[in-house]
Amino acid sequence: MTDAFSPDSPLVARVLGSPNFGERRGHARPDCVVLHYTGMPTAEGALALLRDPSAEVSAHYFVWENGEIAQLVPEDKRAWHAGAGQWGGARDLNSASIGVEIVNPGHDGGLPDFPRAQIGATIALLRDIAARRAIRPERVLAHSDVAPARKRDPGERFPWDALAKAGVGHWVAPAPIVDGPAFRRGQEGPPVRALQAMLALYGYGIELTGVYDAPTRAVVAAFQRHFRPARVDGEADASTVATLRALIDGLGRS
Repeated sequence: MTDAFSPDSPLVARVLGSPNFGERRGHARPDCVVLHYTGMPTAEGALALLRDPSAEVSAHYFVWENGEIAQLVPEDKRAWHAGAGQWGGARDLNSASIGVEIVNPGHDGGLPDFPRAQIGATIALLRDIAARRAIRPERVLAHSDVAPARKRDPGERFPWDALAKAGVGHWVAPAPIVDGPAFRRGQEGPPVRALQAMLALYGYGIELTGVYDAPTRAVVAAFQRHFRPARVDGEADASTVATLRALIDGLGRS
């Protein structure tokens, strides 16, 4: 393990090199950022794991609760953070992205709120990365966006709205939740296929089966976790669909 590289961002307080990286494949430069929570009881344990060669996991950046930022892997290298997933047709998200680990014990640890200092530091880091790498707002993603069947991080308590107010990410105010019909589990037909097509158009990896099946519910839940966090149930109700349509309509304007 070596710490002998210069940080890419002036916001980095420490370089804590991880050996867990390789060369990017098929991507001359990263074009998206994937946000994670560490999902472990302590920051120290998470950092040790990300630097353990036997673990074969890593990320480019690590953000403590107090807002301190460390860099573990140079941005031009392929860190091992996203795993199997898909976004916008790309399947090797590790090669396409920069990974940011945010210290939080996650759902298994009660999903506590992210401290203000930590969110402020994350916003500053993302603004810096986006400016240097020309990353589009809609390419600032949750781990759950790219791997909806496997992952829930950074979770429904992550304040995407606060990031958007600071000019980070793509966001619209979620449509109000009202009583009304939702897609039923197992429902089939053109309306389901149209919903799947809209999710795919936004970027989610989903097959256009025309069936409201378990994979579709997982993608809908991931969408809600990011964009309509007041209710994450995998049910594509009117609020979910309206929010999705508004996001698609706003692509290219932010």
